[in-house]
Amino acid sequence: MTRIAIAWLGVAAAGAASAQTNLNSSSAEVQVLPVQGNVYLLAGAGGNITVQAGQSGILVVDTGSPEMTGTILAAIRKLSDKPVRYIINTQVDADHTGGNENFAKAFGSATTVSVVNTPGSSASQTVQIFAHDNVLARMSARNGTQPARPDTAWPTETYIGDAKELYFNGEAVLMYHMPAAHTDGDTIVHFRGSDVVSAGDLLDMTHYPIIDLQRGGSLQGVIDGLNRILDIAVPAHHEEGGTYVIPGHGRICDEFDVVEYRDMVTIIRDRIQALIKKGMTLEQVRAARPTGDYDPEYGVGSSAWTTDRFVEAAYRSLVGKR
Repeated sequence: MTRIAIAWLGVAAAGAASAQTNLNSSSAEVQVLPVQGNVYLLAGAGGNITVQAGQSGILVVDTGSPEMTGTILAAIRKLSDKPVRYIINTQVDADHTGGNENFAKAFGSATTVSVVNTPGSSASQTVQIFAHDNVLARMSARNGTQPARPDTAWPTETYIGDAKELYFNGEAVLMYHMPAAHTDGDTIVHFRGSDVVSAGDLLDMTHYPIIDLQRGGSLQGVIDGLNRILDIAVPAHHEEGGTYVIPGHGRICDEFDVVEYRDMVTIIRDRIQALIKKGMTLEQVRAARPTGDYDPEYGVGSSAWTTDRFVEAAYRSLVGKR
């Protein structure tokens, strides 16, 4: 079997130059891996970060955790000395969007970008942040007198509907909205020339998918999103290579990996549905262990997202669909 050569490059945690010296930083390591074409993976900064580097500048998909921004920018500088021009957020979670504000501060404020439906916003930046409109709605929603996130972290360009497109560094960058999946604001990003898909948390190789019911997620939506990735992906000879898929967390995947993950989630859905039809309660479904044969690979007993929490979210999602 031939896979991408895992030539991880150790990236020093040195601060990024002049404009970035006041940003938060961390001594943790960010690893850089060439994927293919103009696209790279940065791992170790929270959620996986996808970087497209070219003559016109840098485009990043997700910005990781805020305390890692200095280290992330130092890693990007290993690839290019061009500025970051575009950010695409695949969803709203802090481990994927936490660096938005720091990136906005790092790359200038020469151009004021008006944010739709945000009267009084002071967001002013040259880097443009793309996301589905539901991401902006959740970031700008007020908790008492304060919005959930500072306005400089908000998307400056949102889209409504199924898709948005961008052309940058000589290739088409296509954004597809996956409604009611991990959340209600998930975006899949396809770098068409490089043939790379950035999947966000629709695909997580470290555990079962997170279904955020409070933010509009659903089990069936996750499956639909995985099927959309499979519609895009084309395998090379013997199912190795071809389109590569960067998950929200974990290793780079090809089409066959996504098929296995999709099949796993679908089989567990069917098992839970069958138990629900028998009238079983949540506790009875848990006791039946519908994930049992997949637990050695995807099961997690002690973390923010355990196997029990996945089963509960899947159950409640399916009961709500009845």
